[in-house]
Order: sequence, then structure tokens, then C-alpha cells
Amino acid sequence: MIGRFFRRIWQEYVIDLRDRLDAEAAHHRATTPVGEVTRRMVCVFLTVIGALLFVRFAGNENDTRWMVDGLRAVGLDGAAARLHDALNTSPDRRFHQRIVWALGRLVGYLIPTLVVAKLVLRAPIRSFGLRVRGTARHLPVYGVLFAVMAPFLFAASLSPAFQAKYPYYKLAPGEGLWPWLWAWEALYAAQFVALEFFYRGFFLHGIRRALGYSSIFAMMVPYAMIHFGKPLPEALGSVLAGFILGTVSLKSDSIWGGCAIHIVVATSMDLLSLAHRGLL
Repeated sequence: MIGRFFRRIWQEYVIDLRDRLDAEAAHHRATTPVGEVTRRMVCVFLTVIGALLFVRFAGNENDTRWMVDGLRAVGLDGAAARLHDALNTSPDRRFHQRIVWALGRLVGYLIPTLVVAKLVLRAPIRSFGLRVRGTARHLPVYGVLFAVMAPFLFAASLSPAFQAKYPYYKLAPGEGLWPWLWAWEALYAAQFVALEFFYRGFFLHGIRRALGYSSIFAMMVPYAMIHFGKPLPEALGSVLAGFILGTVSLKSDSIWGGCAIHIVVATSMDLLSLAHRGLL
């Protein structure tokens, strides 16, 4: 029975999806002017590059001098001083730095992609993986994915590298979970929605008509690279996760299941790290 389930999943989500996407891409390239196909691809790839540069540099909570210097450059010295204090000397500076990290990703992943999708590509926003109807039928796939990942996640949480990395918001000695840890988890979840829209929404659905099934693998490259600073098992897992989440996004025309599993996994990682330290 289990073998039959996985054979059906492989046929429906890989073989049938590959054939359909490649046929759609071949038809699109045959019936669309070459210049238009190229223009769309260039717009998507340049937007992705620009967003990643913004997230990497503007969203770096360890170097916020540009923000302070920018306020000073336009004569807002008071605001610059308050921002500097909030990020460097305030008792809550660790949380404020996490806000910079999360906002950098929310702005970088969402603003340029939504603008380009609407004004340049002139496509309905919902066509970039934001459909809700029909998502529920794919929930068993996400459930199986989490069930497969859970034992490996628990085993990885025992490693020193994992403990050193998570949670991203480090509790001070004697600090309780409320309010900043739970506020951080809310920010963390929000940026995962932005991340899923960026990779499995705008990027993937933006190139699917030109690249067909190969669009999944094009998306997987930068997605794997953003995990290079994380523990090796997590970086390797991102390759498989990118493939599965990309596959289901194209199959369902929706990122919402991917958002849910990403948030559940990430929250579990933080809570496992805290539990192993006796902080829960």
C-alpha cells in the first residue's frame, strides 16, 4: 500500500507534471515572439539578482551603518541617533537587530517582485503561486514530507552546530520566552511567507512558461546557496526541500502549503534547540 502511494505520487507529481510543463513551455515558445520570451526571462532573473543583493547587504543586521549614515545624510540626525542606540546600546538591541534581518527579507523578497509582476510582466499576482482553491488536496504530500523530515530534524538538533545556530533570537541569561521570543517567531514566520513567494512563487512561476520543468532546478540553485552558512545537513536538505516544494507549487499553483511546512519546520527547530537547553 505504501509503495503504491509513492508510485502514484511519483507519477502524478513528477512524470505527469514534467510532461505537462514541458509541453506548455514548447507551445509558449512556439507561439510567442522570441523577444517577448527573452524579455520576460531577463526581467525575472534581474529582479531575483537585485532582490538577493538587497537581502544580503541591506538586510545584514551586523552592518547597519548605512541606515544610520543615510538618515544623517538627509539631515535626520535625531532619528539616526535613536536608530544607532536601538541597534547598538539598547537593552533590547538583540531583538531590534532581528527586526532589521526580518524586514530586510520582507522588503527584498516582496516589494521588487510584486512591482515587477504587476507593472512589468503585467500578470495577475495570483498567477505567481498565490491561489488558495484546491490547495487542500495536496496536504497529504506535505504531511508525508514533514513525517520524513521529523526524525532527521530531531537528530540534527542534537549537534553542537545546530545548537550554536538556533534559535536566531538568542535568549539572554534569565530571559523568559515572552515577549521577544514569541514576537521573533511571528517575524520569522512572516519572512518565510515572503521567501516562499520569492522562490516558489515569483521566480518559479515567472520562468515556468519558458523553461518548463527545468524551472524547478533553476530555482533550486540560489535557494540552496542561501543555506551555505548553515549546518551541512540543513544545507543538503535544502536541495531536496527546494525540489519538493517547487514541484508541489507548480502542481498546485500555490505556495501556501510550502509556507505552512516551512514555518512548522523552522519553529520546530527553534523549539528543539530551546528544549535541549532546558529553556522550555
